[in-house]
Amino acid sequence: MLESLAKTDEYFMRAALKQAELAFSADEVPVGAVVVWRDRILSRACNYTEKLVDVTAHAEMQAITAASQALGGKYLNDCTLYVTLEPCVMCAGALFWAQIGKVVYGASDPKRGYSRVGVNLLHPKTEVVGGVLAEQCTGLIKEFFQRKR
Repeated sequence: MLESLAKTDEYFMRAALKQAELAFSADEVPVGAVVVWRDRILSRACNYTEKLVDVTAHAEMQAITAASQALGGKYLNDCTLYVTLEPCVMCAGALFWAQIGKVVYGASDPKRGYSRVGVNLLHPKTEVVGGVLAEQCTGLIKEFFQRKR
């Protein structure tokens, strides 16, 4: 398949899954994220909360920072974040301030996901798509926590 034809939500979610697998290998909760601008990946990130001893070092936070640096500005309104797990309240707040254009997530997070609060915490113009490659995203997280038990 030609590269230009393959750049769908699933294509970019697979890139986020690769980051989640890196987190898994590093014994971090396997969440991966990429920020895309004009069909180009600007940043790739995974959870580093254990490695950095930092509760804010979620994949989304790392990806937002790197994408902002790549663009030379704090607003990501023309960008899409692909993340393997629904963002938490903290990450949703950061995405609000970054004015991200679109969020695409894989697995829902009924315990800690931002949508559980019942209020849209993202910027009003942010488009949201959930459930992209949800089975693969959920499977990786389940496998990680099963190994922990």
